[in-house]
Amino acid sequence: MTAELVTEVGAAPEAPTRGRQVRRRLFADRMAMTGLVVAVVMIVAAITAPLLIHLEGQDATTYHPELLDSARGGVPRGAFGGASGAHWLGVEPTTGRDLFARALGGAQISFVVAIGTLVVQLLLGIGIGLAAGLGGKIADSFLGRLIDLSISFPQLIFAIALLAIVPGDFPRPLLLMMVIGLFGWGGTARLVRGQVLSLRTRDYVAAARLSGAGRARIALREILPGVSAPVLTYAALLLPTNMISEAGLSFLGVGVRPPASSWGQMLSTATTWFQADPTYVLVPGLLLLVNVLAFTLLADGLRTALDPRAGLRAGRR
Repeated sequence: MTAELVTEVGAAPEAPTRGRQVRRRLFADRMAMTGLVVAVVMIVAAITAPLLIHLEGQDATTYHPELLDSARGGVPRGAFGGASGAHWLGVEPTTGRDLFARALGGAQISFVVAIGTLVVQLLLGIGIGLAAGLGGKIADSFLGRLIDLSISFPQLIFAIALLAIVPGDFPRPLLLMMVIGLFGWGGTARLVRGQVLSLRTRDYVAAARLSGAGRARIALREILPGVSAPVLTYAALLLPTNMISEAGLSFLGVGVRPPASSWGQMLSTATTWFQADPTYVLVPGLLLLVNVLAFTLLADGLRTALDPRAGLRAGRR
């Protein structure tokens, strides 16, 4: 009788998994999806930059003095910074270098430095946070003070000093990853430590400890999956922060150096041309703004989607 009833009625529908719930909430958030689309477009543009520059028929290093008005101090001829079919975004003042090619080159530098820095921050932050949360009182006290020191450290001043004394032949993108990453892991470590202190008292962690599992296994098998959601959200916020840090250091002249291009470097040069050639300021400025805003919206959407109480709050509205 029971078998016949199951056959007639059919099996009960399965409850949606956590992954499906997260995707459903994320896809329902229009602002987050807008940020995701913009971020993907910019990343794809940065990856395919050589192809796009080739389609335009220009490069980022060739000077075009014939496109400049020498009587006005090197301002590009024509409207919108000399934009034309040959130079889609115009050219750079005083040099005539193609602005589209330099903007895409800046996108490559920005994403490479931001993602590489993020990897350094996550490795250091997660490792030290786990060690502090699962260690004894002495280890937790020492690592906790180290985390506090990292957060309160005057990062910008020391980053400028360190970048200024390193030999010029050292790869600047790699140096920026190391410097920004070594000075910026404290927030991740504090987040992970706080989550670990909460999770280590759970029943399943106590069961794993009673079964003879060591600290390394408990950290990887029991604790780390529990901290992945807040760390993922925080990482999405760190990425645009790293982009701003790279642009700021390049703006101050201690980041990426010519002939490589950077949005911060372009903004630094454009400060003297914002009245004569506004396009030269708007292009890198808008690109940086759009990228930071897109990743911030995406991070906020991830936070809401990964929050298990988000569905309950939405249901009460």
